[in-house]
Amino acid sequence: MNTINERIEKAINEIGMTKTEVGNKVNVTQQYISKIVKRGNPSDMFIDSFCSKLGINEVWLRTGEGGEENMFAKISSEDRYSLNLGKLTMPENAFIQNAINALAETEPEKLKIVEDFMKKCLGIE
Repeated sequence: MNTINERIEKAINEIGMTKTEVGNKVNVTQQYISKIVKRGNPSDMFIDSFCSKLGINEVWLRTGEGGEENMFAKISSEDRYSLNLGKLTMPENAFIQNAINALAETEPEKLKIVEDFMKKCLGIE
């Protein structure tokens, strides 16, 4: 990945989003994303938004430093928890709201059963 436009395209592909979805997330058009991927030269404002909203390591995006394994920003488990908690509090998802309320109000012995089930479903230990 020698150029910033190649790294932007690689990041979009790794995330698995369309250019339209990325554009919506970072408040630009799909055409702007396509132009950047083809010709490079993104604005600093775009780079900042692209990295912060998509979890991309800004140093890697600008320079390629560290190779592709350095593509994503490394965050602490506490910061990850805070970011994900913020996503969960979005009011437009009634299922998430109901699930959080149910978990918070569940008796401890039942919560352990739910925890074991979720770990099994999600493949986490």
